[in-house]
Amino acid sequence: MMGERTVAQEALFYSFNIERHVPADHLLRSIDRFIDLSGVREHLRPFYSDTGRPSIDPELMIRMLIIGYCMGIRSERRLCEEVHLNLAYRWFCRLGLEGDVPDHSTFSKNRHGRFRDSDLLRQVFEMTVQQCIGQGLVGGEGFAVDASLIRADVSRPKAVLAADGLPPGTASRAVREYLEVLDDAAFGGATPVVPKYLAPSDPASRFTAATPERAFFAYSTNYLIDLENAVIVDVEATTAIRQAEILAQRRMIERTQQRFDLWPARLAADTAYGSADNLAWLVEEKGIEPHIRVFDRSARRDGTFERDDFTFDHADDSYICPGGKRLRPTNRNFTTERSRVDKDGFIRYRAAQHDCTPCALRPRCSPNTPARKIARSVHEGARDMARDLAMTDAYATSRRQRKKVEMLFAHLKRILKLDRLRLRGPNGARDEFLLAATAQNLRKMAKIVPMPGQLAPA
Repeated sequence: MMGERTVAQEALFYSFNIERHVPADHLLRSIDRFIDLSGVREHLRPFYSDTGRPSIDPELMIRMLIIGYCMGIRSERRLCEEVHLNLAYRWFCRLGLEGDVPDHSTFSKNRHGRFRDSDLLRQVFEMTVQQCIGQGLVGGEGFAVDASLIRADVSRPKAVLAADGLPPGTASRAVREYLEVLDDAAFGGATPVVPKYLAPSDPASRFTAATPERAFFAYSTNYLIDLENAVIVDVEATTAIRQAEILAQRRMIERTQQRFDLWPARLAADTAYGSADNLAWLVEEKGIEPHIRVFDRSARRDGTFERDDFTFDHADDSYICPGGKRLRPTNRNFTTERSRVDKDGFIRYRAAQHDCTPCALRPRCSPNTPARKIARSVHEGARDMARDLAMTDAYATSRRQRKKVEMLFAHLKRILKLDRLRLRGPNGARDEFLLAATAQNLRKMAKIVPMPGQLAPA
């Protein structure tokens, strides 16, 4: 017999346990084990008034932001809607069925105020790093560093020529932040080269053609990871240029040493980090083996002798050419001692013209110049060490492991959907990169560390 349709009827009492309706294998249930926000309220206490109406719980806002970045929910309006409807999200936020979800504008108000003033988001990120260390996921022996471009939230057609400056009357939070970081070595002070275009809505973003795609405005997110389990131990936002990325690498290494007492023995990176001064900083100041290919432009394409064909004599401070003649920093005696180092940190070794003119090897050495010269960096010792390390098996291993950084960037853009920034200005980029790295570390722990009663993943 066909039954009648059951019509919903209002009950006088309900017995509902939200805990029972969140699946045991839900991602947020696993992530919740590693979130410790017990110190948030005390950390933010100086930034709240002692009088007035009670505020929205800051722990609730942080938990909602973690949901948004872990689940790839880019809009805060949509995030509020999802938390309102989804039982698992409500459980994670400790809201229950009757709890009110804060308005989306609450996030903007707190982000531009007390969250940034207190550097709260970095504290939350470092909480995840500390949890990873506590779970034994950080080896601390080998690190890798790399940067990836993230598109800024600007309109390319509305860009203006940098030489013309910003349009009159342009005033926004992003513009104020741009003026504040003009001398910051991670942004405006990274290079004296003026970009071709400026974006009035976010002038701190840099116009770059570093990819095969059409040029666009972007920021760089810089990751320092531990190679054992690809845990992000630090993250830094910079302008999209190589010099700023090298500075970010130094800041992240020093901050990791100070905050977590992690002193890596080796660092893996690509050629962009292989400049002479950076290799010297790693070797001489930090005692870190650079598993980095040397940034070297001495190779020749015309078939003439390269620098490797010349032998350096350390005792005599000179190069010996294939013809047996010596190249010295100077072939003259000066009454007043002159610096032999140029502004780029190189010493020029020059052969004597009377040695080169009759030489039978001149067509293969210096066919277009009176005498041959070779540039040698003042940090050549660190460069030689990097070249020697590049011939070892350990370097080959680091080169393979370095791909873990690229995988994190792919996960960031494809799974977490952070291929374009939503917030503007250097502070907006910094906030998004910190929250995204926090989400990636939490998802990493949820994947590797089994829930109680479960077997560890193979």
